[in-house]
Amino acid sequence: MPPQRSSGFSLIELMVTMAILALLASVAVPFAQLVQQRHQETELREALRQIRGALDAYKLSVKEGRIQKVEGGSGYPPNLDSLWKGVVDQTQPDLSKKIYFLRRLPRDPLYPDSAAPAAETWGIRSYASPPDAPVAGDDVFDVYSLSSASGLNGVPYREW
Repeated sequence: MPPQRSSGFSLIELMVTMAILALLASVAVPFAQLVQQRHQETELREALRQIRGALDAYKLSVKEGRIQKVEGGSGYPPNLDSLWKGVVDQTQPDLSKKIYFLRRLPRDPLYPDSAAPAAETWGIRSYASPPDAPVAGDDVFDVYSLSSASGLNGVPYREW
């Protein structure tokens, strides 16, 4: 008759099980962080694409005469909010119709304060500022992330 074994785990079996679980957890946590970073980078790319597309559409509408151009201005919007709040369409006879370029202004997914208004989560570059040292001005020519971190590709987020 074979020896009977107790139904419980021995101390060695328990230690081996715990070691395997610890090893799996040490692999899973960095992987989860990588997945989270990739997700944020995808959101950042999409938000930048939407805003930059809206800025270009605004500029085109000024060129077509649908939006009144400020004398001596660049033709870009004065602020990010005008992209989703709308601007008066100059081609409409009653001037009550507005042109909207975004349904909502996307937030920078890397901005730490989730309570901040979306327009405050972006760095703003005016048309007159140099490309290597963006500064805000009378218009919004481009936006960039205020994050000081770098992406998985090694490029700082503010340079995307």
